[in-house]
Amino acid sequence: MATRTAARRRSDERAAHDAYLATCPARQLLDRISDKWVSLVLNALADGSLRYSDLNRIIAGVSQKILTQTLRTLERDGLLTRTVTPSVPVRVDYQLTMLGRSLLPLMASIKEWAECHIEEVQTARADYDRRAAAEPKGGPRP
Repeated sequence: MATRTAARRRSDERAAHDAYLATCPARQLLDRISDKWVSLVLNALADGSLRYSDLNRIIAGVSQKILTQTLRTLERDGLLTRTVTPSVPVRVDYQLTMLGRSLLPLMASIKEWAECHIEEVQTARADYDRRAAAEPKGGPRP
């Protein structure tokens, strides 16, 4: 068995966590946190714990199925906790963990950027669509 130097081991570990590689675990995490529902759930929980019904009301357009799946995957990834309080009816609260809270500045920045720049993006889309409609069909497109 060949021995590796400490520098070689560090290099191998960095390569194992290169998000450009399809097999990288960090890439799976990027896929998860780039999901729009994940972003909205994390931002909704920024001010403290919320019940499922509160999240469902705050996040317009999310189905119960998608919200449930999103909450389960965030809990599995250690980004939020689910606390069940026995009562009638049962009370279930969701709250960010320290790991989830560490994502908040990034997620809030992305949300704010989207809200501030949506008009520019819509203008760019309209310009692109106009140009695309004016081009002959079947013409060269990269």
